[in-house]
Amino acid sequence: MITYYKNNNGLTQTENREENCWINVVCPTKEETKFLLKELQIPEDFYNDIEDIDERPRIEFENGWSLIILRIPFKSNDPKLPFNTAPLGLMFKDDVFLSLSFHQTEILKDFVSYTKRKKITIENHFDLVLKLLLSSSIWFLKYLKQINQRIKLAEDNLEESIKNEELQALWQIEKCLVFFVTSLKGNDVLFRRIKNLKAHKDNYDPELLEDVEIELRQAEETTNIYSNILTGMMDAYASVISNNLNVIMKRLTSISIILMIPTLVASLYGMNVPNNFQENPFGFWIVLSISVSISVLGVFLFKKKNMF
Repeated sequence: MITYYKNNNGLTQTENREENCWINVVCPTKEETKFLLKELQIPEDFYNDIEDIDERPRIEFENGWSLIILRIPFKSNDPKLPFNTAPLGLMFKDDVFLSLSFHQTEILKDFVSYTKRKKITIENHFDLVLKLLLSSSIWFLKYLKQINQRIKLAEDNLEESIKNEELQALWQIEKCLVFFVTSLKGNDVLFRRIKNLKAHKDNYDPELLEDVEIELRQAEETTNIYSNILTGMMDAYASVISNNLNVIMKRLTSISIILMIPTLVASLYGMNVPNNFQENPFGFWIVLSISVSISVLGVFLFKKKNMF
């Protein structure tokens, strides 16, 4: 889908392509791909790189085109990976500015609405790039709040009973945080490269640079904090499970030993040899009393040693 936005005290959508408009392309069709490659003549290598979901953030120049790839977060339909990141390609040359993404995200629509509400003016291509980088960092923080809620929910469920489902939920969240950390580190490196471009260094808005740096750092630190908390929690529950298993094995061993005592006594007095009780009318009860007495003594000793 192709959408055109015009810069007029905030971004406003237009029906057709206009001069100096922002061309936003999401999940392009074959016809739209032809438009990008044939009419706009963007380098095919740029298109293929953005299509790769594992593409890392970077900046590149080719045939007068500038390519900036940054990682943006999105909600995934995959239940095993509820949050993920994808590359957003920003290409510009002369009066053409194009964004290309192969995944549906909430970021771009929210960014357009925000510019309308605040009546934000886009000064140039790099100004728009920095504002999109700032918006992506804010959305990382929004999704991190949702991830934190999922962590708390899984923790509450684990306090009631440790089940595989809750542990798997924590493991899935841990994978999401790994993707977030990697993407934010890549975006941070990209931001520093953009910030230090000699040809554009003097044209940047210092306040915007500071805002981008602060939000990127906050998103990265928050992700690291949640990741460390989750790792510690997983280790703690692994220790709890191991400890519970040891307690169960200790109890089963104690019960086996206690049950072995009457079995041993019954085996000795059940032999086909004289045992002094074969003629005694109370022989059965005497043997039973001996078995019970030794078993009770064993239970008492195991209780004293905290084996039960």
